[in-house]
Amino acid sequence: MDVSYLQNTRSPCHLPAYYPLLSDSRVSISFSKKSKNVKSYSVGTKMCLASNSDTMVAGKMNKERKSSGILGLKNDEEYGDLKSWMHRNGLPPCKVVLKERSSHDSNHRPIHYVAASEDLQEGDVAFSVPNTLVVTLERVLGNETIAELLTTNKLSELACLALYLMYEKKQGKKSFWYPYIKELDRQRGRGQLAVESPLLWSDSELNYLTGSPTKAEILERAEGIKREYNELDTVWFMAGSLFQQYPYDIPTEAFPFEIFKQAFVAVQSCVVHLQKVSLARRFALVPLGPPLLSYRSNCKAMLTAADGAVQLVVDRPYKTGEPIVVWCGPQPNSKLLINYGFVDEDNSYDRMVIEAALNTEDPQYQDKRLAAQRNGKLSVQFFRVHVGKERDAILDMLPYLRLGYVSDPSEMQSVLSSQGPICPASPCMERAVLDQLAGYFEGRLAGYPTTIVEDEALLADCNLNPKRRVATQLVRLEKKILNACLQATLDLINELPDHFISPCPAPYAPSLK
Repeated sequence: MDVSYLQNTRSPCHLPAYYPLLSDSRVSISFSKKSKNVKSYSVGTKMCLASNSDTMVAGKMNKERKSSGILGLKNDEEYGDLKSWMHRNGLPPCKVVLKERSSHDSNHRPIHYVAASEDLQEGDVAFSVPNTLVVTLERVLGNETIAELLTTNKLSELACLALYLMYEKKQGKKSFWYPYIKELDRQRGRGQLAVESPLLWSDSELNYLTGSPTKAEILERAEGIKREYNELDTVWFMAGSLFQQYPYDIPTEAFPFEIFKQAFVAVQSCVVHLQKVSLARRFALVPLGPPLLSYRSNCKAMLTAADGAVQLVVDRPYKTGEPIVVWCGPQPNSKLLINYGFVDEDNSYDRMVIEAALNTEDPQYQDKRLAAQRNGKLSVQFFRVHVGKERDAILDMLPYLRLGYVSDPSEMQSVLSSQGPICPASPCMERAVLDQLAGYFEGRLAGYPTTIVEDEALLADCNLNPKRRVATQLVRLEKKILNACLQATLDLINELPDHFISPCPAPYAPSLK
């Protein structure tokens, strides 16, 4: 990972002695024996504080970490595992156990997951975590500041939670949340395939997504995280609880951007969106919740707030030892990859978005915009194409596109006076609209460097790099949707009564992105 951000740190003494969440930067730091302040730091090939194999705890590095003030695995035995800590602090008896699965990389520690400790039936309560063991903005900021903070639109709930956990981690074992933070570090923001969010991928790894709109979405999200980082100091002053507890630790001086970004991604991978609760409790970090629980699109079980706790009621039977799964909400695979580092091949909520826009240079633009608004559409309209419903999406787009092709002012007046999304569509106009759609889908498919057949050959390789694998899974599913759209469009062309008619000229055709 690039550690050039350390060169501009205002003062090395602000680097936290207890390294922030999910850092794998190759940094070596030494400490004065008489104080906890950083004495010196250097960038090299050996890491004293963190490694690619583990963020915070590694038995092989225990001796080295002990000398630098970093907590090692042996020193953590008194804490036990996450579940033991939770039981000591109010978790009632439950029906789950923590197990582990191997990582794709032998240098990474295995990933923990929640499994059934006994046979479960549909409707059983697997566990119920008391609110005292749940991290929410209510705990972090207090009710008196939460509304003011969120209405500034400068910092998201995720950024607030990430900042809170970074400050907690600086306390080391003094923090009540130490065992939970240790578990988050172990997970390193990895998804079900032990793959980190592409927000943490290198530029060369992001090229696996060439042709996919998800790549631009990732870059945009990364810029958003950077903007939130730049607002941290303001929020630190606004949030009285943080200011009182850490009066001299200004966030942007205590935590370099790369560290904040890694913590943000870690929180993003495990935050739970609770329903029917106050604003300050809407986003929650729940020990035993994600990422220890696996997400699945065809599951209906959700973590819910109930009687001073957050509980999980299972939606299916489980045998002892089987992993527990929960619903991740109606998210497309692009969001699953960005948020959790995995792609669901059976995701019935998968979709792509097509942007259509009326031509602003069209002399009849204002009339067309009015006609579109009367039918629930905008001058720039986003159409969702759901997997398996591609033909329906095309049929939904056609009236809007036909509107863009109207050129005769009298026809435009007829459209304005009519009821419903009806445009007079001549055969040549219909052919022009369908030809534009077909060309658009062909262009989208040509933007990918590989074909579906080549993607399937890659996925058949058991030794394929895991990041390349999930990226290939995503672009393959996107291509299948686009191919289905293209086929639906060609089918509509074949249904035209006259296949030889030339498309109408369209100087102000709507644009498609």
